[in-house]
Amino acid sequence: MVRFLEAQGFAVVRIRGSHHIMARGTARTTVPVHGNQMLKIGTLRGILREIDLSPNEFERLWMQ
Repeated sequence: MVRFLEAQGFAVVRIRGSHHIMARGTARTTVPVHGNQMLKIGTLRGILREIDLSPNEFERLWMQ
């Protein structure tokens, strides 16, 4: 997810423990990075909500 957001123009602002805080302009979000564990669906939806990206748009961009 961190690499996906970086491809969308976000940058890691800081890291606190296992959480990467990312920003692009005024949009900010926190991505938990726990090894190779997958993000839970609620966490993913929360991140998408914070960056104003619909699930359909996310899927389209992810497949590119």
